[in-house]
Amino acid sequence: MNLLPYLLAPIVVAYSFCMGMLIIYLINMVYLAFIGLRKQKYLQTKNSLLSVTSVATKKFPFVTIQLPIYNERYVAERLIEACASFDYPKHLFEIQVLDDSTDDTKDIVTQKVNQVKKQNINIHHIHRENRIGFKAGALANGLESAKGEFIAIFDADFLPNPDFLKRLLPHFENEKIAFVQARWGHLNHDYSLLTLLQSFALDAHFAIDQLARSNSDYVFNFNGTAGIWRKSAILDAGGWQADTLTEDMDLSYRAFLKGWSAYYAGDVEAPAELPVSFTAYRRQQYRWARGSLECAIKYIPVIWKSQFSFVKKFQATLHLTGYLLHLLAILLMLFYPMLLLFAVQYPTLLEPIGIGLVLNALVLLPAFYFAVAQRLLKRRWLFSLPLIFLMSMFASGMVLNTVRALFQIAQNRIVPFERTPKFGITHRTQNWIGNRYQVKIDYLILFEFLLAFFNLWTTWFAFQTGYYLMMIYAFFFAFGLFFFAGFTLFQSISTRFMRDVKPDSV
Repeated sequence: MNLLPYLLAPIVVAYSFCMGMLIIYLINMVYLAFIGLRKQKYLQTKNSLLSVTSVATKKFPFVTIQLPIYNERYVAERLIEACASFDYPKHLFEIQVLDDSTDDTKDIVTQKVNQVKKQNINIHHIHRENRIGFKAGALANGLESAKGEFIAIFDADFLPNPDFLKRLLPHFENEKIAFVQARWGHLNHDYSLLTLLQSFALDAHFAIDQLARSNSDYVFNFNGTAGIWRKSAILDAGGWQADTLTEDMDLSYRAFLKGWSAYYAGDVEAPAELPVSFTAYRRQQYRWARGSLECAIKYIPVIWKSQFSFVKKFQATLHLTGYLLHLLAILLMLFYPMLLLFAVQYPTLLEPIGIGLVLNALVLLPAFYFAVAQRLLKRRWLFSLPLIFLMSMFASGMVLNTVRALFQIAQNRIVPFERTPKFGITHRTQNWIGNRYQVKIDYLILFEFLLAFFNLWTTWFAFQTGYYLMMIYAFFFAFGLFFFAGFTLFQSISTRFMRDVKPDSV
């Protein structure tokens, strides 16, 4: 019995639904990109005038600088030194080193804090014997004794510039501003292909998403670091909470729901170190994906019952569920072979005037989005197009890593907060193989290889049946999965068997 005619309708309906969702997300990316292009020139003038005015008035509030640290022996010292060097009146800021370390980072921090104290800097080393609440718990613990009206936060891998406080604080002249977020820079973007592709992705998030949402009265999130919070806003929103893996996004949404606003200061760059390890990058992306989806479950029902406008609710929903794009990508991979089977009997199904034309248009939208981000940052975007297309394929290699987070949420599986290790890498000649904090490879790459081979088979099937557009997309999926799983495996083997024989040094 031929079941294909009976499966045709449900499969096409399900596929059309996935395509419809995908189109919504991609069109919204383009919409935000156009907002970014429209707002850029106006904001450059505004920020320039605001900076000049603030320096002239010299009204400086007291600021508490919080540095949450957990086992960061390679980068803790440079962060403390950078914050102690802020161009800001010494009597108007304090530094809290919120140290949950269980290794010799504690001793390194103690020594550095004692050195900084001799410079007449108000600095405190707050060490917890447990990690209750993880990063959120450390920030909440420090907040209890924080004297500042404003709270600046920096993760261990950041290296803020001396004028950071002076450039961000003027934006708090609006009393409804809860936090101001700076743009992340990259200390090691040219270290490897992995760091280069990461820099493109982060540039797009900051240059477009944060800029457009901030200046359209949409909800956007504090990125966990390189920003300043108004202390009263933190308290009013309910403080730091650890029931999601993205405590920063969680607090941001509570603040907006309480009636606060926020500002993205894209003209202020805070350089940071990108992960150089594939396994570390996987961990980071898993945490971000899971935390975002946890916040979606927690806040989307609340958002749609709130007083937000319809557009603001809609944009917040797309923002919180952005990682569902990876689930849609997996569904498309599974639909392709079935569509090809149907197309053998119903040739018009995938003709260019139908689904093929839609697919052809969609593939160009992410490239446009990332190219606009490079233009907004005044980079040579045209020369970046090959890397932008490579990054689009690279992203498909992350889909299983993200979807695993979704399934574990559905299973109510508790996963602890795991920080992304950094090794103090700022230039190409540095080596991190053999250093501490290596993240072990997990079984997921086996399924990534299997899914990659499945997409290769789809590529062959599409070629045999003459549907070359589908063949190209399936090959792109396969390439991304092989790329990510293959390099993860290769790098893990190198870490295991090619360790640097020199002893560990800070």
